[in-house]
Amino acid sequence: MGNLKKKDVEVYRTIVDETRRENDNLELIASENFVSEEVLEAQGSCLTNKYAEGYPGARWYNGCHNVDIVEEIAIERAKNLFGAEHVNVQPHSGTQANMAIYFTALSLGDTVMAMDLSCGGHLSHGNPHNFSGKFYKIVPYGVSHETEMLDYDEIARLAEAHKPRMIIAGASAYPRAIDFKKFREIADSVKAYLFVDIAHIAGLVAAGLHQSPVPYSQFVTSTTHKTMRGPRGGFIMCKKEFAKDIDIGIFPGLQGGPLMHIIAAKAVCFKEALTGEFKTYQKQILNNSKAFSDELSSLGYRIVAGGTDTHLFLVDLTSKNITGKDASSVLDKVGITVNKNLIPFDTKSPFVASGIRIGTPAVTTRGMKEAEMRQIAGLIDEVLDSPNDGKKLKAVKGEVKKLVKKFPLYKNLIKRLEKE
Repeated sequence: MGNLKKKDVEVYRTIVDETRRENDNLELIASENFVSEEVLEAQGSCLTNKYAEGYPGARWYNGCHNVDIVEEIAIERAKNLFGAEHVNVQPHSGTQANMAIYFTALSLGDTVMAMDLSCGGHLSHGNPHNFSGKFYKIVPYGVSHETEMLDYDEIARLAEAHKPRMIIAGASAYPRAIDFKKFREIADSVKAYLFVDIAHIAGLVAAGLHQSPVPYSQFVTSTTHKTMRGPRGGFIMCKKEFAKDIDIGIFPGLQGGPLMHIIAAKAVCFKEALTGEFKTYQKQILNNSKAFSDELSSLGYRIVAGGTDTHLFLVDLTSKNITGKDASSVLDKVGITVNKNLIPFDTKSPFVASGIRIGTPAVTTRGMKEAEMRQIAGLIDEVLDSPNDGKKLKAVKGEVKKLVKKFPLYKNLIKRLEKE
């Protein structure tokens, strides 16, 4: 970044500081990860210069030969990875991908069933402040009071009672496996579309470690970051019969020119996900998540739904007399980054919350395994047991620094920064 350093030192310094923060902290945000240097190179390429409204072979501007090639590469790799009939890689985000499904499949005011945000759903699945909650009649479904897992009989009952035009499966804070085949049966029983958002679990699905929704649903959306470990962006998979409508829904329906440098980075991400190394990585994510949650459970923390089948889990802090907000704040002080999160049937507001969400994709990318997860669980326990003990917090921060030093990020860049 020599040119940036010379010509815009303020931005350069901020990037340097963020690089150091990522290297020096334990990143446990379930929706975050660290991309490869190859993804960074593609994303930072001259492809950012090219306007390419339309699709390969049918652009509004000339000079699109090379970006046509890179978009076709991304599409074919995604098809191969997930076994999809049609793929659109242009959505700028997961929410924009989701919006395209709503606008393609529904009319304004139609009834949609989706997971309640308080039980692990996503904002774009019907939150009243989101377009989805404003434009459609949302019937939320949740989890069982007893198991904190999806109750498919109750979901079927709600579907029969409300006759939704579309049912959405998928979540942003649900730790257990989802049965997409069962969702298909429920959708068929009321002649509804099934739309599945796999933004969080896409890497697990790609690696064959979670049931794929592709054979069972008309529409599937995802992001390319999170467990996919690619650039921030979205993509859509659908049955061939909806291909034309989905493509029109993205362009010109919701977006103008696609971000061709991001699409190039998505192509790199999909190639990485087609390797055996990626499958091994996803298995380690699961092993780490289970070891981490089991260790916290042994330390006296209640794990929502009794454990995890995925890359994330939720910790109920009610018995520890600390809120999710305060817990995430004090952990941040020692270099451990989590987020506050509602637990099912939470009595606190989303801005305070009774729990925290913990994910293992980013620390697994660094090379950490089960032993490190158990160590981090112990450090979290030390902090939350004595959140006002400055001496103990300082000691834990020192342990975090020792741990991350063994698993550096972007080694060459960090070495250069250390010389400054």
